Amino acid sequence: MKVSVTHSELETFHLAEKLGRDFRGNEIVLLTGELGAGKTVFAKGLASGLGVKDISQVCSPSYTLINIYQGKYPLYHLDLYRLREDAEISDLGWEDFLGEAVVIVEWAEKIKFPMDGIRVTIEVGRADERTISIRP
Repeated sequence: MKVSVTHSELETFHLAEKLGRDFRGNEIVLLTGELGAGKTVFAKGLASGLGVKDISQVCSPSYTLINIYQGKYPLYHLDLYRLREDAEISDLGWEDFLGEAVVIVEWAEKIKFPMDGIRVTIEVGRADERTISIRP
């Protein structure tokens, strides 16, 4: 497990961007952290590392549930915040593109079935400080 401390959104973004540059196109990133912790900032950094041209388009898909972006690989960005039941999560059909694209899941702690992936936990510290744990 790698643990990093960032002191701004920009540092969090760059940490994720560096991680995304090494992706091979079939990774699953499971993001956990409280509301406002920086999960979407981390997702934007990953998207940048994957070559998504306009990262200003990368936003939390809280209401659409899934956003799709194109970089050097397809990128599926899911947000499970509004979902309550396991069946709602399963009914999204997102397992269809596992292994075919990079998948980022915000609020991954809501997944109650076994799921392998890169687990990223973001903990809020003082001011803009974040402790980010990355488990491959």
